[in-house]
Amino acid sequence: MSRHHTWRHGRSCLQDALTLPLLWSAADSLWTFSFLSTCCLLFFNKTMEEVSPDSETPLVPPPLLERRVRHRQSGVSVLRSKLKKGLTCSGPKVRSTLTGFFPVVRWLPKYKLKEYIWGDVMSGVIVGVILVPQAIAYCLLAGVPPIYGLYTSFYANIIYFLMGTSRHVSVGIFSLMSLMVGQVVVREVFDAGFDLNEDSTPSPLEVLNDTMGADLTLKPEHTVEVMGMQLGKDSFAISVAVAITFLAGVYQILMAVFRLGFVSVYLSAPMLDGFATGASFTILTVQAKYLLGLKIPRHQGYGTVVITWINIFSNIHKTNLCDLITSAICITILVAGKELQDRYKDRLKIPLPTELVVVAGATLASHFGEFNTRYHSSVSGHIPTGFIPPQIPAFSMMPRVALDAIPLAVISFAFTVSLSEMFAKKHGYTVRPNQEMVAIGLCNVVPSFFHCFTTSAALAKTMVKDSTGCQTQVSSLISALVVLLVLLFFAPYFQALQKCVLACIIIVSLRGALRKFRDVPAKWRASKMDAIVWLVAMSATALISVELGLLVGVVFSMSCIIYKTQNPKVSLLGQVNDTDLFEDIEEYKNLTAPSRVKIFRFQAPLYYANKKSFLKALYKAVGVEPFLELTKRKKAEKKKKDKSKKQAKTNGEKTNFDVFVGLVQRELEFHTIVLDCSAIPFIDSTGMATFQALVKEYKEIGVSVLLACCNTPIIDALKKGEFFEKINKDINGLLFYTVHAAVLHANRVAEENKAEDSVV
Repeated sequence: MSRHHTWRHGRSCLQDALTLPLLWSAADSLWTFSFLSTCCLLFFNKTMEEVSPDSETPLVPPPLLERRVRHRQSGVSVLRSKLKKGLTCSGPKVRSTLTGFFPVVRWLPKYKLKEYIWGDVMSGVIVGVILVPQAIAYCLLAGVPPIYGLYTSFYANIIYFLMGTSRHVSVGIFSLMSLMVGQVVVREVFDAGFDLNEDSTPSPLEVLNDTMGADLTLKPEHTVEVMGMQLGKDSFAISVAVAITFLAGVYQILMAVFRLGFVSVYLSAPMLDGFATGASFTILTVQAKYLLGLKIPRHQGYGTVVITWINIFSNIHKTNLCDLITSAICITILVAGKELQDRYKDRLKIPLPTELVVVAGATLASHFGEFNTRYHSSVSGHIPTGFIPPQIPAFSMMPRVALDAIPLAVISFAFTVSLSEMFAKKHGYTVRPNQEMVAIGLCNVVPSFFHCFTTSAALAKTMVKDSTGCQTQVSSLISALVVLLVLLFFAPYFQALQKCVLACIIIVSLRGALRKFRDVPAKWRASKMDAIVWLVAMSATALISVELGLLVGVVFSMSCIIYKTQNPKVSLLGQVNDTDLFEDIEEYKNLTAPSRVKIFRFQAPLYYANKKSFLKALYKAVGVEPFLELTKRKKAEKKKKDKSKKQAKTNGEKTNFDVFVGLVQRELEFHTIVLDCSAIPFIDSTGMATFQALVKEYKEIGVSVLLACCNTPIIDALKKGEFFEKINKDINGLLFYTVHAAVLHANRVAEENKAEDSVV
């Protein structure tokens, strides 16, 4: 038997013995005395041990959960170790760095030729065939001659083959990137004093200059000096595109170096979808004039969609019938081909090369029908063969386009990484987002020296690669070889290709993005907030501009998150059928609210922006605001005090002192508030001050405030802020691991207080 148990037994025996009857025999008295002696000795010995200052303190049972002691290294030591690890050089580390920088060195030696080659060749050829007409067409969006689209597609595929970690992504020319580059190009071309009116009918002298590399002119042409060279309109346009591409690539590489890939996290899926749909509507608007054969200058500035449609309807009487008929035929064939592809995609082993068929047929018809000379139809113009010597980007232009390159860099990276991760997850392998950022950055930096503009991963071509049996990035190498054949041999044959045919290819390729409008009702039913974000991003992109649309979309989507934290769901909890589970009374049936205890749950972080929302919701839920309750009690006290004075005066009593009346106590429906912090991920200093004020204010009206289910960051924040010292309360009497433990503690304390009051 333990000492503590012996003492308790002795005290109880003593109390029982003192209640024995007094009329006993001598033998009984002797037995009683001996019994009393033993018990009293045990009792008095224990009492003396308690009085003695040298007595041992009783052992306190260990806590239910005990925190681990974490030894954090200082910032200097962490930095020193990272520098030591990063600056040390060894053979294996150099090899690992190089193979990480060029992933092709790792996977190419393990290439399974018999298993992979057929799928890679098939997908590479098909994507290359699709890529050629699109590369020529998207140059209309970028505002540069068609040859530069072929250059861009060729170099981007080669570099991503060497540096990409995704096996299926197709990197190259992309409609959204081309549109954003084209808006900057048109603005700079206009500011440089060039005429924005398009005249695609080449003169014999221009053809001779392109063929022989001569510089024969009959009349002075407006030129601009850039880096010591006189540049015409087309040369100046590609110089602007190259400058912004170089900067976008540099930004992406810097983001990779400083591990800033998290920036893409703020581009939510609804915002990106809305942005892409709005940009698609802008692309359709920009290309609509080519369908009608209207020679309208491209609007530069805000409101491109509205102003362009106004200009189109103002000049509708100038429609070129040849272009209109050609556009109608091409769109019909392209849409029919796409619909057949979608309907019979399970039966068709390869996609239908509809674009290539349309381009070939339209080129032959335009060449032999002499549409350019007879009907004044706009054509692509002369496309030279071979490559132009590399040239350093125009650094003098970069300050003018530095800000424009930022959204290009972010959007290009976001699309590339999201597509890479999506197809990697589908096929069961992993990609490295940081290496993807380096790869897409170098796909912009290196080609900028070879007269290329901004590239990105394209969803449509990536899906084609995946559906045609692509296994590795060898397919990108095959696609680059297809583009190379066109560059070396077949480019001049596209001279007679009408621009309206290219516009048809671009517009039909937007079907997927424009179909997003049909998904709006489903988005609204699934999440009204996401649907509103989609609509705002789409409207801002289409009605204002692409760059501002992206900014508005990001800001609005983040504002929605802030709004959610400022107006979260709050609830009072009830008990589930005599269990230790507590849930929302409004959401579940058959819950019982604890007697005289209010359990409040706040489902958001508690910080400076939602402090007032938290307090307002708590006061409304429990029905008592401490300041107002205290004010009411003080008014009642004053009223009772005045009444006592008046009554004393009426009775003729003379008092030279104030009548003492205690603060009027009003019986509340509850004596404790339990704050369920399980849905609060973190608090800041304002949140901690809010907890302190609640404990203090409710204590003044006789209500205790307890915290339950706090996570470790909240507990650490409370300890660091000396929360428990400031309110003079023990942590074990305020913090509880479960709501049930807090409720039991509250009821036990209330019973003890009630017992003390009854004794008094």
